[in-house]
Amino acid sequence: MHDDRGSYYHPNPADTRSRVYVRQGENGMEFRLWHADYPMVWDKHDWVPQATLEQAAAMYRDMGKGGNPMALYDIAVARALINEERRRKEAL
Repeated sequence: MHDDRGSYYHPNPADTRSRVYVRQGENGMEFRLWHADYPMVWDKHDWVPQATLEQAAAMYRDMGKGGNPMALYDIAVARALINEERRRKEAL
């Protein structure tokens, strides 16, 4: 999906009030969260590179925390959205 902020997907399809935006940065994919109930998250947090997210997730796991911190960040969906955006720009 796409809006004025860019390409995004819903990390939880049942909750359309939250979105993960994706873009191709200079060093790979980048992610940014938005939530209708918490607009300050978008305002206070910039784009985060995939590599940074993966490093943070590894540290989280190494600390013995449960769960999967990468669950919000779907790499396959992000790639598909970036490819779709590239095709859309090429068609213009």
